[in-house]
Amino acid sequence: MGEQQKRARGSIGVTAATAIGVGGMMGAGLYTLVGLAAESAGVWIAVAFLVGGLVSLFSVYSYAKLGARYPSRGGAAEFLIRCFGDGIVAGGLNVFQFVGWIIAMALYASGFSGYVQHLLPWETDAWVGKAIGVGLVVVLMGVNVIGSKLVGTSEMVVIAIELAIIIGFVVAASFKAEPGNFTSQHGGDGLIGILFAAGLLYVTYEGFGVVTNSAGDMANPKKQLPRAMYQALAIVIVVYVVVALMIVMVMSLHDVDANAGHVLSDAGRAVLGEVGFIVISAAALLATASGVNATLYGDANLAFTVAKNGELPSDFARGVWRSGTWGLFGAALLTCLFVVFFPLASVGQMASLAFLIVYGAVSLGHLRVRKETEAKAWLLVTAVVLNLVLFALLLYYSITSSPASTWITLIVVLVGSFAVEAIYRKVTGRHLRISPQSLQAEQKVLPHYPKATPPVLPAATPR
Repeated sequence: MGEQQKRARGSIGVTAATAIGVGGMMGAGLYTLVGLAAESAGVWIAVAFLVGGLVSLFSVYSYAKLGARYPSRGGAAEFLIRCFGDGIVAGGLNVFQFVGWIIAMALYASGFSGYVQHLLPWETDAWVGKAIGVGLVVVLMGVNVIGSKLVGTSEMVVIAIELAIIIGFVVAASFKAEPGNFTSQHGGDGLIGILFAAGLLYVTYEGFGVVTNSAGDMANPKKQLPRAMYQALAIVIVVYVVVALMIVMVMSLHDVDANAGHVLSDAGRAVLGEVGFIVISAAALLATASGVNATLYGDANLAFTVAKNGELPSDFARGVWRSGTWGLFGAALLTCLFVVFFPLASVGQMASLAFLIVYGAVSLGHLRVRKETEAKAWLLVTAVVLNLVLFALLLYYSITSSPASTWITLIVVLVGSFAVEAIYRKVTGRHLRISPQSLQAEQKVLPHYPKATPPVLPAATPR
C-alpha cells in the first residue's frame, strides 16, 4: 500500500463521518413533508418523526455491519450485489434504486417551486410551479456538466447555513411556544395516522447510508463506522423532533394543513414576522435546490456504477467527472417528467415507498451474509419487518387517499426495473462484473469530495 493510500485510510474520523451522515439526512425533506405528514398525524408530527427514526435505526445497524465488513465507496449498490450475488435481484434493485433517487429529486424540485410560489406576492397557476421545478432541474444539470467539483463545495456551505437557521428558529420559537396546542386541537387519524406519517417521513432519513461510503477512508471502519452512523441518526432524530414540536406549538393545526407544502416558512413568520418568513424560505430554497443538485450528480454516478457492473448500457459507464453525460441527461429528463405529472404529495409518498423497499431489501439480503458481517439475525429480521410494515401502511394510505396514479406508477417502476434488467441481460448476455479487486481498482479513479452521495458513490450529499 502506497503512502497516499495509507493517508486516505485514516483521512475520515468519527466526527467527520458523523457530519457526513447529518448532512446526508437533514435537509429538503424537512422543509417539504412536515405539513403533509400533519394531515394524518395531527399534532403528533414529532412522534411520527420519532417512529420513522426508530425504524431507520435497525436499517442503520444493517448498513453499519455491511460497511464495516465491506469498506468501500460503493454503498447500497455494492451491498445489494454482495448480498444477492450476480443475478436479476441485485440488478433489478439497483435499477429501481436509480429511479428512486429520481423520484426524490422530483420531490425536492416540487418543494423548491412551492416555496418560490409562496414567496411571490401574487397568485400563480399550477403550470407555473411545474415550470419552476423543471427549470431548476435544467439549470442544475448545466451546473453538473460545467463543473462537478462545485457540487461538493456548495453542499458544505449549504449545510452550515441550514443548521444555523434551524437552530435560530428553535431558539426563537421556544419563547413563543404554546404547549396547550397539543390538548386544545384535534385532528389526524390517531395511532394509525401517526404510522402513516412515519412512513411518509421515512424519506427524511434516507441519507444515513452515505456514511458507509466513507468506510474505505477510515483507519478502523469496524469500530468507527457504527459509532458515526448511530451518532448521526441520533442528532437528526433530535433535530426533527424538536423542530416538529416547535411548529405545532407556534401554529394552529388548521394553519399547518393550509400551508402543507411550506409549513416551516410560515412557522418562521409566526415566530419572527416577515423576517422569519423570508429567512426560513431562503433556507428552504437552498435545501431543496442543493438536494436536487447533489442527487442529480449522485444518480448520474449511480448510473456509472450499475453500467460498469453490467446492469445498464455501457454508454452510461462514465461518471460525471469523466465527461459522461448519458446518466446525467437521463436522470434529469426523468426527474422533469415526475415533476410535471405528479404533485408534491405523490412524489413524497413514492420516494418513501421506494426507499423502504431498497433498505428493506438490503437487510433481507444481509441475512445471507450475516456470518461474514457478524450481524445478529434478529436485528436484521426486525429491520425487514419494520420496513415492510411501514411500506404496507404507506401503500394502503396511498391507495385510499391519493390518486391511483401514485401507487400504480411506483408498482410499474418496480416491476419495470426487474423487467428491464432481465431483458437487457438476455439481449446482451452481460452479467455483473464485480469483485473485491475490481472494486479497489474502480475506487482509485473516483474523486473524493467533502460530502458523500446517496448510498452509491462518493460525491455531494442528497437530502
